[in-house]
Amino acid sequence: MPVEITWWGHATCTVEDSGVRVLTDPLFAVRLAHLRRRRGAAPPPEAAEAEVALVSHLHADHLHLPSLARLAAGTLLVVPRGAPRVVPGLARLARLRGLTLTEVAPGEEVAVRGGVRVRAVSARHDGRRLPFGPQRAPALGYVVQGAARTYFAGDTGLFATMAEEVGPVDVALLPVGGWGPYLGPGHLDAGRAARALAALAPSVAVPVHYGTFWPIGMDAVRPHEFHAPGEEFARRAGQLAPEVAVRVPGHGERVRLP
Repeated sequence: MPVEITWWGHATCTVEDSGVRVLTDPLFAVRLAHLRRRRGAAPPPEAAEAEVALVSHLHADHLHLPSLARLAAGTLLVVPRGAPRVVPGLARLARLRGLTLTEVAPGEEVAVRGGVRVRAVSARHDGRRLPFGPQRAPALGYVVQGAARTYFAGDTGLFATMAEEVGPVDVALLPVGGWGPYLGPGHLDAGRAARALAALAPSVAVPVHYGTFWPIGMDAVRPHEFHAPGEEFARRAGQLAPEVAVRVPGHGERVRLP
């Protein structure tokens, strides 16, 4: 059975494997604080349909309560351990919407159904709920294990033990940009993502986390940082990991992988 990846923009993807729909970092808004959606229409209602939703870390563009409120009752919601204590309203929202809230730490696994499992892996990223507070919940990546093994990196910097901790994977969803003209520590740009790809050595890679949201009034500031990362990642991946097939979908486009 093939695996299908739909990129809805930013870090939001649907991974369909073995009849199970896994949704990553749901963000369905057209506006978030000082950010505006500059590319792609807002995801349609069916984008929120999933058996499981994964939240990689507590930043508002990855853990977005109004978007999580669109999940159907019975959806398994997997979050970093400690998230309900840090994010006001998360546990209450889960109760009101009938979501099954599960906290995980690196190395822990959650069974979904049909033999599909989700394993949490570590990430190198500031996992706090900004702008305040100490870090009380880890930033995570996830490996969806079904007919294929699909790695969703969340937000992360490049680190030496990444390939060892993630393990063998068939598909890698890697962040290659951000929502502003500068990337701070704990992020992958196109070049670092290509280096990560060379270490991970999947069969297929899909760039995410770029080209969707941009700050108000900054459209003309270093626009290449907004538009270019996906194709730049594909170019650099061709140099560092030529055996990996890189697919660069448009917003809302579904990629079917054998």
